[in-house]
Amino acid sequence: MSQPRDDRQDDLFHPLLEEIINLRHPLVRLAGEIDWDFLAGRFSSVCRVGGGQPPLPTRLVAGLLILKHMHNLSDEALCDRWVENPYFQYFCGEVVFQHELPFDRSSLTRWRQRLGEEHIAALLQESLSVAHRTGAIDTKDLERVAIDTTVQEKAIAHPTDARLTHRAIEKLVELAKREGVKLRQSYLRLAKRAAIMVGRYTHAHQFKRARRELKFLRTRLGRIIRDIRRKIEGNTALEVRFGPLLDLALRVRHQEQRQRGPKVYSLHAPEVECIGRGKARAPYEFGCKVSIATPVTAPKGGQFVLHAKALHGNPYDGHTLGPVIADLEKLTGVTVRRIHGDKGYRGHNYPNRFKVWISGQVRRVTKAIRREMRRRAAIEPVIGHLKEDHRMGRNYLTGRDGDRINAVLAAAGYNFSLLLRWFEELLRVLSLILWHALLAAPLHLTQCRKTFFTADKLRSWTIR
Repeated sequence: MSQPRDDRQDDLFHPLLEEIINLRHPLVRLAGEIDWDFLAGRFSSVCRVGGGQPPLPTRLVAGLLILKHMHNLSDEALCDRWVENPYFQYFCGEVVFQHELPFDRSSLTRWRQRLGEEHIAALLQESLSVAHRTGAIDTKDLERVAIDTTVQEKAIAHPTDARLTHRAIEKLVELAKREGVKLRQSYLRLAKRAAIMVGRYTHAHQFKRARRELKFLRTRLGRIIRDIRRKIEGNTALEVRFGPLLDLALRVRHQEQRQRGPKVYSLHAPEVECIGRGKARAPYEFGCKVSIATPVTAPKGGQFVLHAKALHGNPYDGHTLGPVIADLEKLTGVTVRRIHGDKGYRGHNYPNRFKVWISGQVRRVTKAIRREMRRRAAIEPVIGHLKEDHRMGRNYLTGRDGDRINAVLAAAGYNFSLLLRWFEELLRVLSLILWHALLAAPLHLTQCRKTFFTADKLRSWTIR
C-alpha cells in the first residue's frame, strides 16, 4: 500500500463543521492542542511504500482510537456515534459533516494489528505531552511515581473441565465437517447431555456422579482426536489445518485440576493465565498482569497514568520493576527520582534500591517521603477507573498483542478524559473571571444609548 494521505477538503454545498459546532467545546480545544503531525509520523511509519489503495488518514485513525477508549465504546458503537456527532467528526479531522462512514468497522482492527504496542504508545506519550504543555502536570510530578499491578481480564467464560472438554468436542466436529473429514461418530448429543449433568451433579454435591460424567466426556474427546488423526494422516494440508486445535484439545483432555504448570483456560484465547490476587470476591482472575504507574504527587489536572504495560507469564511484581521504570523514563524523557510500591515489590530488581520505598518501610523515611507514601494508595482508584470506564476490565482484543494494545489504549483514553475535564475547568474559571470583571466595572447606560458594546469598550471597562 502507499503512504496515508489526507485529501479531505471544503464542500461547496455543505456548511463547514466550524460553523456548526461550539468552538469553545472541550473536545475542540483538545483537538487543537494535540500534535497530529507527531502522531502521523509515528503511525505512517508502519505503511510500506508501494501500489494499492492508500490507507485511512492517520488523524482519523488516531482520533477514533482515542474516542473509543475515552468514552468506553465498542467498535460498532463508536461508528454509530461518529456518524451522528459533529464533535467526533471535527476531532478526527473532518471539514464538513459526514452523513456516512468514510471507513469500515474492520479498519480499526487492521490498524490495531498493524500498529502494535510500540506505535500505539505514541498516544499515551502525546497525552502526557498535552498535559505538560497546558499545565495539567508538571515535570516534578514525573519524577516521583507510584507503581502497582492489576489483572486485565480476558473476555472468556469461567473455565471448567466439563465446559472446556465439551467445547473442544464441538470445535473439532465443526472443523471436521467444514474440511470434509467424515467422522465415525460426532458425540454431539451425548456430550451436551454429559456437560449439563456435570453441572447438575456438582450443584447437588454428588461429586462421584459428576466425575463419572466428566470421564465420559474425556473418553469421547479422545475418540474424536484419534479418529481425526487416522483420517488426516498423510495429508499435509489437513494436518496443518487441524494441528493447533488438536494440540489444544489434547492438552484439555489430559490436564488435571491441581496440576502444576500452564493450563488451557480457553480454546479461543489459549494465552489466558490464572492469577490469584487474594480477593475474597474473586480468588482467581483469568487474563494477564498489567503494570500501572502514576504520579505520587497531586497534579493539577488529576492522577494521570504515566505508563501501562501488559506482563505475560504472571511474573513476580518485584521482578517487573526494573524494566517498567526503564520504559517509563524512555516514554517521558524524565529520570525518576522516587518510586513507591506496595509490599508486593519486596525483593525488587531495580538497580538503585535507594530510590525505591515500600509501604510500611521505616528506614530512610523523611517527612516529605512519608507524605508521599501516604499518597501511594491514590493509584488504586486510578486502576478502578481504567477498568470500569476505559475498557481494561474486560479485554476483547485477541492474542497477547491484543493484551498489550488494550492496556496502552486504556491508559491513553483515561489521560485524554482527564484533559477534557481540565479544559472544562479552565473554560469555567475564565468565564467566572470575565463575569466578575464585568460586574465589578460601573456600566454607564448613557454611553450605549445609540451604540452597541464593542470589544474595546468592554476591555476598557475591565481594566478600569
